[in-house]
Amino acid sequence: MVLVAATVLPHVPAARRGLASGAIFLGIGLGIAGSGTIVPPLLSLGLQQTWFGLGLLALVLTAASWFGWPSGTLHEAAPHANASVATPPGVYLLFGQYAFMAAGLVPAMVFLVDYVARGLGAGPHVGAMIWVMYGLGAIVGPVTYGFLADTLGARLSIRLVLAVQATAVGLLPVSSSFTALALLAVILGSFPPGIVPLALARVHELVPNHHHQQLAWSRATVSFATFQALAGFAYSALFNGSGGQHALLFMIAAGAIVVALLLELGMILLNRRPSEAVPTHTLIATGTLE
Repeated sequence: MVLVAATVLPHVPAARRGLASGAIFLGIGLGIAGSGTIVPPLLSLGLQQTWFGLGLLALVLTAASWFGWPSGTLHEAAPHANASVATPPGVYLLFGQYAFMAAGLVPAMVFLVDYVARGLGAGPHVGAMIWVMYGLGAIVGPVTYGFLADTLGARLSIRLVLAVQATAVGLLPVSSSFTALALLAVILGSFPPGIVPLALARVHELVPNHHHQQLAWSRATVSFATFQALAGFAYSALFNGSGGQHALLFMIAAGAIVVALLLELGMILLNRRPSEAVPTHTLIATGTLE
């Protein structure tokens, strides 16, 4: 997630980088859908054989894509004068947003099938069908969100996506029909892999230097992974402590996504600071300076 995009995107025209990053992270969605298809039959052969089969598949896919890598890497010359450039405040706000996004996606990812199968009493078959719809969303999410980043800009796209996702998570506890759950599953499934190209596009808007982009993206990934892991433990403990209240988890998740959306207010406040107090590339990225 850190190295692939940083290696490939410098070779892509700037106007197409959102779509290209979406195509890169499409693999996450395919992995979600593919795991639901491949793992069950492999498990019938045994756990050791399952891991061996997954490793063999990964080796085949690696070999198939090996010669598709760029022949060289394009690195911007890193001027010594820019070596001590301060990180734009907007990048730290993005780290916070990305962390709350991670916390907001966990309940649907972990508890959606259980909510449908046991919480609503629909049974494991319906739960599996809803998970397939979630996987479908995970497949279309990265490319769709990447296209939005190219068309609307990363910042506006993040606002739009967060508003839609908060609404979708908030509707889960009051939805019981298969049609509604399937639609919500597609929307929610698009979120985990889809926000990755959006966040990456936002980093490219805020940070002009290629080397600094790599540093910012690696830190954003650490922020996302850390909060996702912590949220997983916290939600599991809360689920056990509440006696299996799915609705409580979904409402907390919606709240986390709303917090990520509200952090946009911080960028608005940054725009109100005197221009000389804000880095030029931050002003350009936020639309304050043309």
